[in-house]
Amino acid sequence: MEPKIKVENISKIFGRDPEKAVQLLDQGWSKEKIMEETRLAVGVNNASFEIVQGELLVIMGLSGSGKSTLLRCINRLIEPTSGKVFVDGMDVTTLPGEDLRLLRMKKFGMVFQRFALLPHRTVLQNTEFGLEIQKVDPATRGKKAREALELVGLAGWEDSYPERLSGGMQQRVGLARALAVDPDILLMDEAFSALDPLIRREMQDELLALQSRVKKTIIFITHDLDEALKLGDKIIIMKDGSIVQQGTPEEILTNPATEYVEKFVEDVDLSKVLTAGAVMHKASSVTHPKDGPKTALHKMKEVGISSILVVDSDRKLIGRVSAEDASRLARENEKSLAAIITEDVPSVHRDTGINELFAFETFPVAVIDESEQLCGLVIRGALLAALAERRA
Repeated sequence: MEPKIKVENISKIFGRDPEKAVQLLDQGWSKEKIMEETRLAVGVNNASFEIVQGELLVIMGLSGSGKSTLLRCINRLIEPTSGKVFVDGMDVTTLPGEDLRLLRMKKFGMVFQRFALLPHRTVLQNTEFGLEIQKVDPATRGKKAREALELVGLAGWEDSYPERLSGGMQQRVGLARALAVDPDILLMDEAFSALDPLIRREMQDELLALQSRVKKTIIFITHDLDEALKLGDKIIIMKDGSIVQQGTPEEILTNPATEYVEKFVEDVDLSKVLTAGAVMHKASSVTHPKDGPKTALHKMKEVGISSILVVDSDRKLIGRVSAEDASRLARENEKSLAAIITEDVPSVHRDTGINELFAFETFPVAVIDESEQLCGLVIRGALLAALAERRA
């Protein structure tokens, strides 16, 4: 799939003669040394990444890491010093002023940490604001704004003013305002950081539920690792303006690239983050309904197991057959497995958290994909070993 956004070697230097700092970075100078020697501040250093349509990318790091600066370089609210940004193949860094303004209006929606609602406007009028700037006619913008408010759960609040709303509700209005213009891309800068913890978790759940419906491309900025792990399809971790690691939450947790990343993730409860897909074993031996009991027994003997999963011709899970039952049928000279297939085999999807697997009393647990096809199986011993290995 072609990237929706492609960032190539973006750097941002604040101060006079920024090109000098770019050259010094190329020579291996640190951010601190450049500031000390030249009084130039490195905001972003040679950042590159890609994001595909419908993906939710989280950029995280501590205060001053460059994450918000990088976000604003994407739509040129901050002008990059060097590098390129492509959106749908278009080089954003070369666009003249009017074309850039139109791109921001049509392609991007932004949600900020501070809600930035206009206090003298109603919820509906605040939500219409971006459409009003685009000179959309009143009837159309009212319709789109109401649809956006319904998406974020604020139908019925159209005539209220911001002062009557809780923090979470105000942030929903900000999100609805961004969605009303129907942007391809949402840029969310610390969008939930100002909220109380309970409301923040609710907004995270709301965003994930919303994303499952609208499939926007989202770049979400946070300094909170738990938030990043919960929301991100991919995560970028930044330090001193540089990207130090990028990957899926699982890749970052299980294979931290640097000591800095390792410190970041050391207190994470892996049982809440690792998935069944990460600890499953390939189901190397399965049987089919057409197989007889002797064939099933032979397959079990080959790999040293006491039961075997049964799949159809499309590898969709049907059930399980035990060695004991297959032996009985073989002694009775039966040719079909149908009578001994147990259908209530425990199964989970690949993205099921492994903490949920501990609730099962019967192992192995089958791992299936969205089409119910068998991907692998989880054995209790392997589950415990995976946890122990990743905590070592």
